[in-house]
Amino acid sequence: MSEPVMKTLQATLVPPTAGKEQRLSRLLDTYREALHDAFDARAETMSAVNDIVTPYDLPYQAKDALKSYVPKLRDTYNASELDDEHPLRLVNRAAKFDYSDEREHGYVWQVPQPGRGTNFWIPLRINPEQESLWNDLLTGDGAEPGEIQLQRHRTSWELHVTVEYEVEQTNSDYTEPTYIGFDVGESALITGCALKRDVPREPIIVSGNRARRLRKEMHTTLQRLQKREAAEWRIDERFDYYQNALTDIVEKVSRQAIEYARGFENPVVVMENLTYIRESLDYGKWMNRRLHAWAFARVQGRIEDKARDAGIPVEYINAAYTSQTCHACRHIGTRDGDDFRCQNNDCHITVFHADLNAAANIAGRVDPWGESLSWEPTGNDSPRDGSARDSATVHRETSEESSQMRLTAFTD
Repeated sequence: MSEPVMKTLQATLVPPTAGKEQRLSRLLDTYREALHDAFDARAETMSAVNDIVTPYDLPYQAKDALKSYVPKLRDTYNASELDDEHPLRLVNRAAKFDYSDEREHGYVWQVPQPGRGTNFWIPLRINPEQESLWNDLLTGDGAEPGEIQLQRHRTSWELHVTVEYEVEQTNSDYTEPTYIGFDVGESALITGCALKRDVPREPIIVSGNRARRLRKEMHTTLQRLQKREAAEWRIDERFDYYQNALTDIVEKVSRQAIEYARGFENPVVVMENLTYIRESLDYGKWMNRRLHAWAFARVQGRIEDKARDAGIPVEYINAAYTSQTCHACRHIGTRDGDDFRCQNNDCHITVFHADLNAAANIAGRVDPWGESLSWEPTGNDSPRDGSARDSATVHRETSEESSQMRLTAFTD
């Protein structure tokens, strides 16, 4: 007896020519315009979305994806505002791939474009650990393609392909846990990433823009009131206002995190152990104040509380190097703003979303035997013996939606 299993295949587009780069950018930008237009118009049915997106210069694969996706945003995901960094979504009819061992990059993808005869092929750098899965996708050997997502990361393009496989059921009642890493930060309040068979699955990113604005406004307002020697009740009133607003954000984001986790079978929430970070690191007065103001532990605490209430186990991992280690090959890389750059030339990852990379590392550091392991970088810049799990056991990280979508971004 078999059962369906969903997997996400990852690939990085080989740097395109100037002309193809321009066409990819135009496709993504037009898609985002159509998405925002349909969302702002509060289109709640496929027909209503179709009326809005039809005039846009998009391939039918993108329009069909919008017709399915937009109605879910408010009803299913409770999104009240959209982030500007949504990925391009395409239905499975855009899953046209080819392989030849005579090419430098064997795998290529046909990028859909509006109009007849306008599609073009582009080479892919696939995850080598997923090569057999890519072969199954090409041959149709028990693998059915699902949604495709394309995201731009400054100097690179990342492609994710959802694939459904039929696998044989075992007689055992044991279900392998799905480790879900949550990274708490400033740019993204939380980034969540499920890890199944060491492969990142359908991340969620909740923007921290609103919380940052509130904290900045609170600091400026209270400082101004103090300089004016305002009455104590007035200062307390404004302080309470901002604290209540921030508490509301924390409650919302922690609820989204658990709703996301519950979308996976046998979930285990994983977060970073931040207990000793403030005691052992000194970033200077300005950064220390920002870290304390963020109340990372408060966000984590509410996620843990809600996870326990939902019967979901919570693990904490060592926080060292989660932002600097490549989740795919475990080598040390560099972080440049929102981008993580892997320094290993043999790795299929060149540039990856930094917060998603950290979240995947957090999920991957759970020791399945339940022991908390130390994490020490080695001479070859890889954790311990290079294994995916021999690192640590402790803790783990868009947009306002509690969706289970890869590369998704929403804001509150």
